Amino acid sequence: MAVSEYDLIILGSGPAGEGAAMNAVKLGKRVAVVEQFAFVGGSCTHQGTIPSKALRHSVKQIMDFNTNPMFREIGEPRWFSFPKVLKRAENVIQKQVQSRALYYARNRIDLFFGKGRFIDEHTIEVHENNGNAEQLHATNILIATGSRPFHPEDVDFNHPRVYDSDTILTLSHTPKRMIIYGAGVIGSEYASIFSGLGVLVDLVDTRDRLLSFLDKEISDAMGYQLRKMNVIVRHNEEYQTVEPMNDGVVLHLKSGKKLKADLLLWANGRTGNTQDMGLEQIGLSANGRGQLEVNERYQTTLSHIYAAGDVIGWPSLASAAYDQGRSAASDLAGDLRRRFVDEVPTGIYTIPEISSLGHTEEELTSQAVPYEVGKAFFSRLARAQITGEVVGMLKILFHRDTLEVLGIHCFGDQASEIVHIGQAVMSQQGDANSLRYFLNTTFNYPTMAEAYRVAALDGLNRLF
Repeated sequence: MAVSEYDLIILGSGPAGEGAAMNAVKLGKRVAVVEQFAFVGGSCTHQGTIPSKALRHSVKQIMDFNTNPMFREIGEPRWFSFPKVLKRAENVIQKQVQSRALYYARNRIDLFFGKGRFIDEHTIEVHENNGNAEQLHATNILIATGSRPFHPEDVDFNHPRVYDSDTILTLSHTPKRMIIYGAGVIGSEYASIFSGLGVLVDLVDTRDRLLSFLDKEISDAMGYQLRKMNVIVRHNEEYQTVEPMNDGVVLHLKSGKKLKADLLLWANGRTGNTQDMGLEQIGLSANGRGQLEVNERYQTTLSHIYAAGDVIGWPSLASAAYDQGRSAASDLAGDLRRRFVDEVPTGIYTIPEISSLGHTEEELTSQAVPYEVGKAFFSRLARAQITGEVVGMLKILFHRDTLEVLGIHCFGDQASEIVHIGQAVMSQQGDANSLRYFLNTTFNYPTMAEAYRVAALDGLNRLF
């Protein structure tokens, strides 16, 4: 069998693999990408970020139409089925695949569609989907195979009433009632989506607070909004057994409660895709969640083999994965502009959105940092009043003495966009990272960005 030579072989074409491939080519490396599915883009494009966010957008449009009095002149509120809304997401996925395929072609990157497996530390054998087998040899290899939903062994995911965050995208009907087990980012997002379609949702949270890594005031606000949408949030609950039946599924909780619904969506954890890769052939091993350990250069214990994206665990975000892949490619190419990706804004696409960066009030209090708070409520902003998106707030945490910005927390429409203004300021040094930037900058009016000026003035007024 002939062996093709490369500088870098990348396993996986999701954000981490794509970021690494494009950067490596720009740095003069010959690159091959192995993708086990028939299309590029990885889980991010086909099962995760893109379809769920496209679904969310469509559902939000439906909610806006059904709750806006102005549209009653056009007609009565409309009901849309889940499969009908899903078609919008499918269109977006196709466009994303076309764009990404063009990137690989334009940069002369060789694509192999099939399962890649280590033969030795520098060789990958690819069993392509068309039946061919290829051997690829490279100086460096990047593992960017992503993750998949975690499946406990005692839950029957083959039953037609039991879904995970991948298979829910194959749902061919709209349930009347559903249970979502796991109230993390994925569970909370799908709770918003389905409740927006009129589905009665039981959201089972294994912790004592929704999205407990967020600033408490923000997570409390999200919990309130979910309850307004008739979502029942059940905290501090763990499953005992899952009992699928012909007419539904019963979730037995350790507390003795029994919940019955048309279907169960399991959204509790993810597992790295490191199975059946031949890692044992090269002395690498994954942890109990299928994740690989890397250093700050994204190297595994074998210095020429890198890993990036969901397969290494935290923060398991497409945005971070892309930058991790780019950084790994920079390192193997000797480019000193590499960085370890540790300052990552949180973006949660619930309805409304949540985004944050930096410290929370709880963290600053525990660290005895003298901080103050500035807030801008969307209900008082002209732009929000114009658009009708008045639910939400921007919250700035800053040092009382230096006015250094320590945290940005945003809840409401366009939160994932608004946070980046604060991110830009927080990345500066010295006086540039100060509450005074927002006070001394003229913002367009009316805009949502104006919330920074309002919040800064509010915070300044709290000082004495």
